Amino acid sequence: MPYPDVESVSSSNNRLITEELDYDVPVIKNDYDRMFLALTNEQRNISLNIMSAIQENRGVFIVYGYGGTGKTFLWKTISASIRSEGNLVLNVASSGIASLLFPGGRTTHSRFIIPFELTEDSFCNINPDGELASLIRKTSLIIWDEAPMVHKHAFEALDRTFKDLLRCVNSTISNIPFGGKVIVFGGDFRQILPVVPGGSRQNIVNASLSSSYLWEHCKVHRLTKNMRLTVGRDQPDIGKIRDFANWLLDIGEGKLGGPNEGETIINIPDDILINDSHDPIGSLIEFVYPSILENYSDINYFQERAILAPKNEVVQEINGRLLKKFPGDEVEYLSSDNICESEFLHDQFDANLYSPDVLNGLKVSGLPNHKLVLKIGVPVMLLRNIDQKNGLCNGTRLQVLSLGKRVIEARIITGTNIGNRTFIPRMSLTPSEKKIPFKFTRRQFPLAVCFAMTINKSQGQSLSKVGLFLKDPVFSHGQLYVALSRVQSREGLKLLILDKDGKLTNKTSNVVYKEVFRNL
Repeated sequence: MPYPDVESVSSSNNRLITEELDYDVPVIKNDYDRMFLALTNEQRNISLNIMSAIQENRGVFIVYGYGGTGKTFLWKTISASIRSEGNLVLNVASSGIASLLFPGGRTTHSRFIIPFELTEDSFCNINPDGELASLIRKTSLIIWDEAPMVHKHAFEALDRTFKDLLRCVNSTISNIPFGGKVIVFGGDFRQILPVVPGGSRQNIVNASLSSSYLWEHCKVHRLTKNMRLTVGRDQPDIGKIRDFANWLLDIGEGKLGGPNEGETIINIPDDILINDSHDPIGSLIEFVYPSILENYSDINYFQERAILAPKNEVVQEINGRLLKKFPGDEVEYLSSDNICESEFLHDQFDANLYSPDVLNGLKVSGLPNHKLVLKIGVPVMLLRNIDQKNGLCNGTRLQVLSLGKRVIEARIITGTNIGNRTFIPRMSLTPSEKKIPFKFTRRQFPLAVCFAMTINKSQGQSLSKVGLFLKDPVFSHGQLYVALSRVQSREGLKLLILDKDGKLTNKTSNVVYKEVFRNL
């Protein structure tokens, strides 16, 4: 069959393949030898199992483990093993923040051109004769981290696409998952599941990877050993970390608060509660951002701190309060909002009903507000993928350095590119929010002030100090677990919980859909 020979001849002209092979092999070989020796028995067995599947050219794996069990370390070790032999591995993740943890990491949607609006019949938009198709055919392994947060239709679209792309190499693979390509899915099903707008509990569970037809083909591996207990810790610290980790797991699996049919009420220990009834929000701010006026110019100050809340309205309330407290002059940026021209094609659409004032007043998730108010030194979050290779993706946090009319200069304060300076331009952004009955474009800097962020935005981030403000309780599976597990120790965590009357309480809701664990 001539096709593989054609692929090998054209590989040197394939930009994507050249980029993925651009590693210092001797250095990677040394890294692999060092990392392999550091693997736990659990990790080593999983690694050897996956490498064996690569030799057989088939296998789909789920590596399921909570934060601290070394999933990222395992991915890096397996990747180094493959690259040290001059072969290809594609590291992808469901979120931009998680993808930055890998050398050459990309978001899954951008790497495989997965549609954002998915159906049960979706395909990825990959040209079978293009560079990406050639890259996929030559790849030995695909590692997909944070997989549980993505809708099952994304995996199924990739399955159908890979079968089509690889059929020309081997016509017998039409019934093999992903056309025989070895894929490893990693993540924690205790975390937030796929977002289904307006979806019921059943809709959300049914959207999970564990409900896909692909699940029966997956070999499940569990990581259970907490790596944080083995790194230079003395005995008292080990005990505290173990107790905290077990408490988090009980929350994530819905074991606290009695029989769980979805939502339960749990008690939070007093030592991690804010009990200041005079100014509770001020106390929470002071815990996360102590002496902010003295320390804000330090690049390390904002790196690993955040206040979290379930809803965007509360996040904006906290950000507004801290922005006023912050030193310096405010600079205000107003967006330019316009109805998309395609809307005028509808006979019944009256553009006069949607004046600039109406468009300006729209606040949409993932879209910057019409009025963006900033100060020099303020932490901000990027709301779009701009340059993932250089660490600029949706969720990247930066600190403002200068505020120009056309660009904003900032330095990256999270991920693998900490300290790098960059310029953020205005962008024309169109929201995908289906609740809005028309399409419009907002031209604005893709930034939001980020002293506080939503729990969903924090997934994949590792922090040393977290203040969780539960003015309203969590409302979706895994949100409480995600918020509490952003920190490695109990000392880095405080909760401010208000009841329906706005009074301090030590009780809060926890939402866990236990049926999502049934096949694990």
